Amino acid sequence: MPQVYPFSAVQYATFTKGPRADLSAVIAPPYDVLDAQGKAALMKKSDHNIVAVDLPHIPAKELGPPIAYENAANLYASWLRSGVLKRSDKPAMWVYRETFTFAGKTHARTGMVCTLSVQPFGPRAGGGILPHEETFSGPKEDRMALMKATATQLSPIFGLHADDGGRAAKLLTTLASRREPDAVATSVEGTLHECWTITDPADIKAYQDALAQEDIFIADGHHRYNTALNYLKHLEGQTAVPDNHPSRRCMFVLISMSDSGMVIGPTHRVLGGMSGYSWDAFAKAAAPHLAITPAQGGLSGIEAAMDAAAKASGRNALGLYDFASRRAFVATPTDPDPLKSRFPAKVHAWRTLDVALVQYLIVEHIAQPALNSGQPVKWAFPHSIAEVEAIGAGQEMGSGGGKGFSPQLAVIVRPTPLQAVRDVSRASELMPQKSTFFYPKLATGLFMNPLS
Repeated sequence: MPQVYPFSAVQYATFTKGPRADLSAVIAPPYDVLDAQGKAALMKKSDHNIVAVDLPHIPAKELGPPIAYENAANLYASWLRSGVLKRSDKPAMWVYRETFTFAGKTHARTGMVCTLSVQPFGPRAGGGILPHEETFSGPKEDRMALMKATATQLSPIFGLHADDGGRAAKLLTTLASRREPDAVATSVEGTLHECWTITDPADIKAYQDALAQEDIFIADGHHRYNTALNYLKHLEGQTAVPDNHPSRRCMFVLISMSDSGMVIGPTHRVLGGMSGYSWDAFAKAAAPHLAITPAQGGLSGIEAAMDAAAKASGRNALGLYDFASRRAFVATPTDPDPLKSRFPAKVHAWRTLDVALVQYLIVEHIAQPALNSGQPVKWAFPHSIAEVEAIGAGQEMGSGGGKGFSPQLAVIVRPTPLQAVRDVSRASELMPQKSTFFYPKLATGLFMNPLS
């Protein structure tokens, strides 16, 4: 795998005043799940909440004005000068555990905060860094502007590794069991974050050895890793960059795929802006490709109906919700491999992803040509039925929607299996954007990685 390193992180000064120093008021979710209302709520908790630096422009899916990033950099620098933030004197790694509730059950997921050598995406001898989904240009421009301004990686990338024997997962459990965490935080959705500082060279080497020859799969943070690559390229275009320059390393939280707390949620689609859309028009255009039946229980019961349909048919089962009539349906492909003729070279795991069927069958093959004169549709990417309902009611969420969106059709998907992430990534394929939702998100504000 890419070389794993400890690093001298920038952290809130209170982090060092543990055990169990409470950082709840200053952490934030990653930038890409926040809207203006979410940012304002975090700022009410503390003027020093990291969101003030990490989200200078809303929406972060597009490049903002230069003054926004300049102001963020000035604020960050002032926190360093005043002692709100402090760079650790000794390089370290950190065991990082999240305890959370998902689908009514409590889980704990544990990873290691470290830096990895920055290298291009793709397989290589000894292990590579593998993406699993496509990216958008706007967020990369936003993150690049912020990284140039602050010369800091403000939030970690969520990486996975196979760890088939569970060696790394067991080591992290052992390290965390030795003492109380140095810092804790509770995020807005109720997740408990706990951190243990690891400086013992023997412990660090044991972790490095446990990850030898492992590929790293990016679970969340594709735009940020692309930004790390682009930032290094930017510096190399200006001057020689030494082998030990901080920009050659990128901050990750690495989590074993064998960790018992690994949870993936769905990322649904809400479509809008189709000039010729009506439910009847859609159903007619989709009839050769999808078998559509009413979903018992409406939108609230649609996921259970999808599970039952998938079990009965042995095929993908998608939920469809027409906002105008408030009717819910379940759709299964009439062909068990409907994307094979268009993408024969793609692996089967890719062709049978729910999100691939939405992108290439429902949107590009049915909706755009038949209902929107061949033009692109508008998208939102909610993670829950409640978010789907909110977007349908005209609310702007971190996942999209709001004024001018005009939602028409929701497509409900089931979570992408973890095995599919491995299979698609190792085949050097990319899933459509927003294919996975690894829950919960990592917190921003516990660790920052200075690049100068």
